[in-house]
Amino acid sequence: MARSPQSSPLDVVIAGGGPAGATAAAVLAAKGRRVAVLEREKFPRYHVGESLLPYCYFTLERIGVLDRLRASAFPKKYSVQFVSTSGKVSVPVYFFQNFDHPAAQTWQVLRSDFDQLLLDNAREKGALVYEETTARELIRNNGAVQGIRAVAKSGEPVEFRAPVTIDATGRDSFAIGRHGWQVRDPYLNKIAIWTYYRGAKRDPGLDEGATTVAYVPEKGWFWYIPLPDDVVSVGIVAEKDYLYRESRNLETIFERELNSNPWVADHVAPGTVCAPYRVTGEFSYRSRHCAADGLVLIGDAFAFLDPVFSSGVFLALRSGEEAADAVDEALAGGDVSAARFEAYGDRMRQGIEAMRRLVYAFYDQQFNFREFLTAFPDMKFDLNECLIGNLFRDFDPLFRAVETFAKVPEPLPHGRPFFREQPVQCR
Repeated sequence: MARSPQSSPLDVVIAGGGPAGATAAAVLAAKGRRVAVLEREKFPRYHVGESLLPYCYFTLERIGVLDRLRASAFPKKYSVQFVSTSGKVSVPVYFFQNFDHPAAQTWQVLRSDFDQLLLDNAREKGALVYEETTARELIRNNGAVQGIRAVAKSGEPVEFRAPVTIDATGRDSFAIGRHGWQVRDPYLNKIAIWTYYRGAKRDPGLDEGATTVAYVPEKGWFWYIPLPDDVVSVGIVAEKDYLYRESRNLETIFERELNSNPWVADHVAPGTVCAPYRVTGEFSYRSRHCAADGLVLIGDAFAFLDPVFSSGVFLALRSGEEAADAVDEALAGGDVSAARFEAYGDRMRQGIEAMRRLVYAFYDQQFNFREFLTAFPDMKFDLNECLIGNLFRDFDPLFRAVETFAKVPEPLPHGRPFFREQPVQCR
């Protein structure tokens, strides 16, 4: 029989110790909840997705890690800029131009260090963290989730029982896979190939830490993200058929595509590749449900969106925070049924849909930011609000204007809780 490693009852068990799981754990532990975090790997570990949106600030402030970020070597990020296929650079979008707040300066983070910082913070607030512990199976009682069966590093089976389980397993999608809930976005189906350069160019002044989005043909794009120790993260996102049209060798493809944008080619020229070439399917998806009785999904375990506007870490942090508050209220009310997480799901869907509509416009062949703002200069503020991550507001006027240039998708219907008739009482 599997043993239970903790000596006293848990309120919440969280599968996954990345930004979403660590944030949820920190918020709940700070509220006095007894929380266990199960993390499959040993931190620090590699992860891509290094650029923070300004609105990450408010969750990071709440969980108490801003001082550590300010003291870090992470490059400061003040802006995002766009580069045409000819190599022409746009005027950078400086976040402070319509956002007079300390959050207007954010960071480009080395995820191994950033994620370690967040997980350590959860520990310090009282969460129990079990690294190299792999979730295998949801524990159920009369259909409700009441914990996780896992395997420790030693290979020994272990059980973590709690009234609420939070799935923060990222794109491993622990609960989605077991329920068959994953629904791919029909249009946002790209792949990414990336590596790292040491000694590549950085722009001067405030632009030294800027995120650069550089276009390639067929509406593909490069990211160019400065990191600590003179390293730059460089990757390309495009349709699979476009990238694999001549070769499936990652280095060959990457080197070929560098020549499709003069700005990128010039910036990497003085640098040397200092890491392996990697590839992943960047397809966007969402779970049919954000929650079930005793279960809540957060971060990429709930939804993954094309990374062109760097929304991934923000949505992970925010969903971890929002879900933690909903879980605490459900526990306090003695009812952890799916219905208690309806408001959480609706709010996250609202934010994801705002960014999803902007991503659709970006990939539309008819859409151009410069031409759009020339035609609708009064929409600059709303556009910038979306780009900085202030996603939980009304963007309908913005996207009615965008519709004159590009197709704007209808909201996806899924992502609400999986309802049962009877509430699930805490025991």
